Amino acid sequence: MTTIELKNFLIYRIAGINDKNFLTAIKTIVESKSETSVYQTTPEQRERIREGREQISRKEYFTNEQVELEVDKWLKEK
Repeated sequence: MTTIELKNFLIYRIAGINDKNFLTAIKTIVESKSETSVYQTTPEQRERIREGREQISRKEYFTNEQVELEVDKWLKEK
């Protein structure tokens, strides 16, 4: 059976299933193997992303190396 044939077979068989719990389990499996993910963000998260992008465009950020140096410095002071 080819991949396309298998997909069509599964689509046909799943269409005939009415057990919500079973379908939910299949959904979980399919989502875990999906090559593309859609992330749902809240309005607050989208605003924070927008603010972060603006900060980057204004060069208002620290590199990973800068942060590691600051952490090392802070730890040595303790």
